[in-house]
Amino acid sequence: MSLISSPFVGTSADLVLHGVAAVVMVATVAGALYGFWRLHELPISKAHSRAHNQTGLITVLTWIGFVWHWVWVLAVIVAFVDGDKALRHIRDLWREPTGEKHDA
Repeated sequence: MSLISSPFVGTSADLVLHGVAAVVMVATVAGALYGFWRLHELPISKAHSRAHNQTGLITVLTWIGFVWHWVWVLAVIVAFVDGDKALRHIRDLWREPTGEKHDA
């Protein structure tokens, strides 16, 4: 046997190996597409699990995110950030404490 010859060419093992390679390739592509789909649907799943008030908005942003990817990032932010709690925190940052007086 030389270094140039292929060991399985022209045998039934060649057909079996091509079949196995085709199955592995299709399974890999299908697995990658399924993983991408699950990652892309993450904001919708999070909104449903938290019974979010803006589930419709998050769903629309997620679907638009297939075309414009920055919109998907916005959907993730809306889904994972509690808007009411964040606004209360920002309000409290700007509110002065009631009992203190600042001397100039």
